[in-house]
Amino acid sequence: MIAALFVERDGAYYRIPGVDPWPEDRDARTYNGPWPVVAHPPCQRWGRYWHGAPCKPHQYKLGADMGCFAAALTAVRNFGGVLEHPAHSHAWEYFGLSKPNNRGGWTVADQFGGFTCHVEQGHYGHFSRKPTWLYAVGVELPGLIWGRSEQRIHPRALELHGYEKARRIGYMAMIGGKDKTRIRDATPPEFRDVLLSMARSAAR
Repeated sequence: MIAALFVERDGAYYRIPGVDPWPEDRDARTYNGPWPVVAHPPCQRWGRYWHGAPCKPHQYKLGADMGCFAAALTAVRNFGGVLEHPAHSHAWEYFGLSKPNNRGGWTVADQFGGFTCHVEQGHYGHFSRKPTWLYAVGVELPGLIWGRSEQRIHPRALELHGYEKARRIGYMAMIGGKDKTRIRDATPPEFRDVLLSMARSAAR
């Protein structure tokens, strides 16, 4: 069994044999084992705009996520598994984790047996490049598809705005409507399966 922590209800981790999903209403901060984990703690207060939207800056404090990242980090260290966060997350520096090499490959993250890497989910089916940092403990470290993934340009954006602006605004700007955030945050099935495989190796 694998515990999938901080995941979307009815999302990518549901209806998979051997996976126990923990959406928001189960409060994954209370997870106390015994299974290895795949953890997706909320990233809003750790990313580029941790302080709030550019038009309303300084609304929030850095890391004010109600202890979610700290709980996910503890679960990975205690029970084995992998944690996923956006690349350049401020949580790495805040919790004393070494930053990974942007070119790829696994590097030592801390004194707790943790390893970290930089990988783009665009290699695994995401609409955008979605650069991502992983932190793993007690698992087999797979060789992932390293480096930059393909730049996808929406044909309608290319038609309306030309190449340079279409490239600049990105594919995600043209899809999703009100579901844009959910689509952007979703884990592609192929990448989810990589993370689950890592966590299962901890169970072995």
